Amino acid sequence: MTTKYQLIDKFDPNGVGAEGTLFGLPFDEITADLIVIPVPWEVTVSYAHGTGEGPATVLAASNQVDLYQDDIPEAWKLGIYMLPIPQDIHLSSTNHRILANNYIDWLAMGSEKGDEEQFTAVPGLINKACEKMNNWVYEKAKEYLYQNKMVALIGGDHSTPLGFIRALGDKYSSFGVLQIDAHADLRKSYEDFEYSHASIGFNILKVPEVSHLVQVGVRDYCEDEADYAKENKKVTTFYDRKIKEDAYAGKTWLEQCEEIIDALPREVYVTIDIDGLDPKLCPHTGTPVPGGFEMEQVLFLMKMLVREGKKIIGFDLVEVAPGPNEDEWDGNVGARVFYRMANLFGVSQGKLDLY
Repeated sequence: MTTKYQLIDKFDPNGVGAEGTLFGLPFDEITADLIVIPVPWEVTVSYAHGTGEGPATVLAASNQVDLYQDDIPEAWKLGIYMLPIPQDIHLSSTNHRILANNYIDWLAMGSEKGDEEQFTAVPGLINKACEKMNNWVYEKAKEYLYQNKMVALIGGDHSTPLGFIRALGDKYSSFGVLQIDAHADLRKSYEDFEYSHASIGFNILKVPEVSHLVQVGVRDYCEDEADYAKENKKVTTFYDRKIKEDAYAGKTWLEQCEEIIDALPREVYVTIDIDGLDPKLCPHTGTPVPGGFEMEQVLFLMKMLVREGKKIIGFDLVEVAPGPNEDEWDGNVGARVFYRMANLFGVSQGKLDLY
C-alpha cells in the first residue's frame, strides 16, 4: 500500500497535477487528511439554476489553482481528496427539480383553481427527497468524521450541508456556525419546501448542538427573517449595509472582523455561500445580489478566525454554478476560496503551520 509520504515524495507541486482530482493532488480517501463530500443537488432553487453542477465546476477549475501559499508553505501536503460525484444524487436532483419548478410556477400564477389535486402532494414529495439527500450526507460525513478525518462539503444549493452539520452534532456537544451569505436563509419554509435553500439558517438552528449562528454579509432578506434574527438570542447578523456604513465612517475591516469573531464560540463550522461575495466574482450563482465582499476580505476574516484560536471543525462552499459555454469563472473563484479554506482548516486542526 502506498503511503501518504510516498505520494508526497513523488509529487511535484510545481508541475502538472493529476488529471481528474481536486487541485490535481495525488491523494485518495485513505491517504488524504481532508475528505470532500460533493453534493450535486439544487431541487428547491427559486431563481437561476446550475448550482447542482457546483462540485463538477469546482473540480474542473481546480487544476488552475497554484498550490503555493506564502504563509502556509507546505499547504498542499495536507492531503485533500474529493469523493466521486454521486450520480444517483444528481439524477434525483434533476428529476425532483422539474417537479419543484412546476410547483413554483403554479404558485407564481396564483395557485390556479382546478389544479390543486395535481400539485398539493408536491411539497411532501420534495421534502421527502430532500430528507433522503440530507440522510445520505449525514451518513457520509459521519463515516469519515469517525475515522478522524477532516471533512468538508461542496454543494449544490445551500440546503446541502444540513446533514453534515447534524453529523458534527453527534461528535461535538456544542459549536457555532459562521455563515457568509447575501441571504439570511431564516425562512421556516419557502414555497412550501421545508428544506429550501432559503431555510438553511432556520434548519441549522434546529440542530441542538448549534449554540450560535453568526451571519456576515446579509443584504437580501424579508421582514420575517429580520424579526426572527432580532428575537432569537442564538443569531447575530452583521448586515452588509452596516458593515459598509461603518467602513465609510472609519471602522477598519480588522476591527469588524474582531467583532465577528468575538460573537463565536471556540469551535466553529463555516458555511460559505459564494453569493456572499461581490457578484462580479460569482455572476452565475443561483441568486446574485449587488454588494458583498472581495474574496480576500472573506479569507482575511477566516485567517483571523484561526489566529484568534477558534477551531474550525468543518466547512462548506455552496451555490457555485457554471457559466454558459463552459465559462469557468465562478468555478475558478470557488476553487480558490475552497483551497484557501482547506489550508486554514488544516492550520486550525494542527496539521499545518501558519506564518
